Amino acid sequence: MAEPESTVINTNVQQKDPTKALVIAVTTRAIFNLEQEHKLYLERGKEEYTRHQQANEHKPLPPGTAFAFVQAVQYVNKKMLESNPAEKDLFDILVLSNNSPESGVRVINSTKHYGLEISKFCFVSDEDSTQYLKSHGVKLFLSADRTDVCNALQRGVSAALVFQQEVEAPSTPLRVVFDGDAVLFSNETDQIFQEQGLEGAVQYERAMEAVPMGEGPLKTFAMHLGKMRRKFSQEKSPIRTYLVTARSGRDMGIRAIKTLREWGLAIDEAFFMDGAPKGPILAQIQPHIFFDDGLHNIQGAQNVGVPSAWVP
Repeated sequence: MAEPESTVINTNVQQKDPTKALVIAVTTRAIFNLEQEHKLYLERGKEEYTRHQQANEHKPLPPGTAFAFVQAVQYVNKKMLESNPAEKDLFDILVLSNNSPESGVRVINSTKHYGLEISKFCFVSDEDSTQYLKSHGVKLFLSADRTDVCNALQRGVSAALVFQQEVEAPSTPLRVVFDGDAVLFSNETDQIFQEQGLEGAVQYERAMEAVPMGEGPLKTFAMHLGKMRRKFSQEKSPIRTYLVTARSGRDMGIRAIKTLREWGLAIDEAFFMDGAPKGPILAQIQPHIFFDDGLHNIQGAQNVGVPSAWVP
């Protein structure tokens, strides 16, 4: 397999051990707001875009949807190293970009301007940059491009589509909210619901109560997050995780709880919404990122200013 066209190692930050770290790849449009530049690229082509980026390379890009999430994982790393200076179980962030290295200088300068701990910048000229995710040991991929996300999921990498929005940076600790079915868990119950309606899904869940659900696309990422969280007491943990699911607690909550217990995945708080909108509870939690497979839930989260990522 060919290496990315150009990988720039950021010598200003501590390089992590990729075999131990939780490696997260973000695209430039996920971490920064490049919507105007992207429009220029689509309307006037690559050369004009490159000229624009080079002319503005010392002008920091505004933060994008995943920016606060990256800042929060940096805070977790700081707390982990304070607790154990030899800690290897850290977050490792790399930027994956379809920019050329020349137009990517602005991206590198922007991360330095904000003091972001990015270990590597991979500038890839191939149409499908996701072929390099596995070679970097990536456990989660965040992109603003739907094709990229679908390709990554097909390659067996946890991935989600980030929608550009204005995000107020929430305070620490890192707060991550997961939906249940088709995100943490497999979509088996969703399929029963589509075919047989709510009553059929409830009956299926009752019959399968003792059988753990299958793995969803974000299980691997959630498990690694849980492993990091267990290094701290609940009061002192720099990570908080939440389950916010459309399931009802009375009829369909038991199997979800038993599955998490079987996996050994401790979730700080679980909300069984019974089909009610998730926006109000998300507004209260103020997560750095919310993962859901339902676009209506993503829209509801965006309406209350919560950074959201869709798992297609």
